[in-house]
Amino acid sequence: MNNNYRYSDYSIEQLRQEIGRLKEKAQKAEQLGNISEVAVNERKMQVALAYTINPDDFTANETYEFTTDPGWNFKVDYINGVFAWGHRVNLLGEVLEKQEAIPISLLGKRVE
Repeated sequence: MNNNYRYSDYSIEQLRQEIGRLKEKAQKAEQLGNISEVAVNERKMQVALAYTINPDDFTANETYEFTTDPGWNFKVDYINGVFAWGHRVNLLGEVLEKQEAIPISLLGKRVE
């Protein structure tokens, strides 16, 4: 892919190709023991994946499973593009003070 493109400009097919390319890069980096490069490629992959998901599927003031960290849920304050802004919530229902933005691809099922 051309580095001058933004993921928002990609077609779904281009996003799928990019996700596959990033997954390969992460696997190669893992084989070489380059953990930081694995993390960078996995983050890029999550952002690209977020562009394949409809942001309207997520609602402010709702809590969702955190797909990469089963010890936490995520309470959404608002959605901005393909990022959810909000707070991590532990399994005891305690909300972390720090607000953060995560790609919507990290959100799972809504927590009742």
